[in-house]
Amino acid sequence: MKKIIAFSGLALTLMFAASPKAEAQISKQGKGAIIGGAGGAVAGGLIGKSVGGAVIGGAIGAGGGYIIGNEARKREEKRKRQAYLRRRAAWKRAHPGKAYPY
Repeated sequence: MKKIIAFSGLALTLMFAASPKAEAQISKQGKGAIIGGAGGAVAGGLIGKSVGGAVIGGAIGAGGGYIIGNEARKREEKRKRQAYLRRRAAWKRAHPGKAYPY
């Protein structure tokens, strides 16, 4: 019975975290924490065979998921910044002496 509850909870969490509308409302860190927490709780519950194992697994998974989501956000921001700088440099080469418009 515990396995059914754990797996259905994981399935619901993944379903809500992966929906397109949730993407606009939840940050990458939040999504990572939710998915990691659910996965960690399931793994902890199955390994530890108790509620304590599920709680500890969920906490560790949520922390790890948050860290992974934060790194993904940083990587995306860095990629966007580099694209902006490349676009700006190309415009400046094409229009010497003029200020970059945006």
